[in-house]
Amino acid sequence: MREQIKEAARYIQEKGANEAEVGLVLGSGLGEIVERFENAIHIPYEEIPHFPVSTVVGHASELVYGELNGRKVLAMAGRFHYYEGYKMEQVIFPIRVMKAMGIEKLMITNAAGGINWDFQPGDLMVICDQLNMTGTNPLLGPNDNELGPRFIDMSEPFAKDYIALAKEKAAALNIDLKEGVYMGVTGPTYETPAEIRMFRTLGADAVGMSTVSEVIAARHLGMKVMGLSCITNLGSGMQENIDHSAVVNTVDQVKEHFQNLVANIIEEM
Repeated sequence: MREQIKEAARYIQEKGANEAEVGLVLGSGLGEIVERFENAIHIPYEEIPHFPVSTVVGHASELVYGELNGRKVLAMAGRFHYYEGYKMEQVIFPIRVMKAMGIEKLMITNAAGGINWDFQPGDLMVICDQLNMTGTNPLLGPNDNELGPRFIDMSEPFAKDYIALAKEKAAALNIDLKEGVYMGVTGPTYETPAEIRMFRTLGADAVGMSTVSEVIAARHLGMKVMGLSCITNLGSGMQENIDHSAVVNTVDQVKEHFQNLVANIIEEM
């Protein structure tokens, strides 16, 4: 695994992405921010050694390297999900590659369903904590001490100063930024009304099918993480029905706010 990580990192760097400062993971429908990158380099996943390929509508399946508000950013325009049939080690592989490239700062974004009754579709939420309800952990199995320790402290999965920075930037942009706990589940089914009620009781404000494993992997590597959710719909039982096209459409309606916020946060990460 370590050799595969190094091989992928070398390939990406040889393509010109050799000075990345910030890693960015883009969720469903959120990839258009890469159009703002200056001097962009596009690297399809299928060309990168050992990389899976994203199969989900709304994911472009490429790495994009470029400058955003003066910072050199390496963005995943499309991520890999456990429900696609990938192993957890494949889901988190790009995070490990970013670390091997020298990236220490990571922003993870996602499209999520709102559980908090105060949320509305189109809201943006800075993630302050997470609940892993996937039934697994990406660090199961033998531990490679060169990647990180056997046991990791998850008392601050999302950096507190990044949360404060997000709030500051949102206020300056006149964006009503929510704050909450993200619950990660496997999917690909959306939740039942009973599950949504249970998740709310457990303390979740939003739910989605990604992110938690990436955050665990990043913290294992010693990376500093911030998370941002776009609330694309309300959970089952809170609205009439849910489908993926509506998720992507909601993201499209708020993409300018999302892109402005992400760009302004990255500028000072």
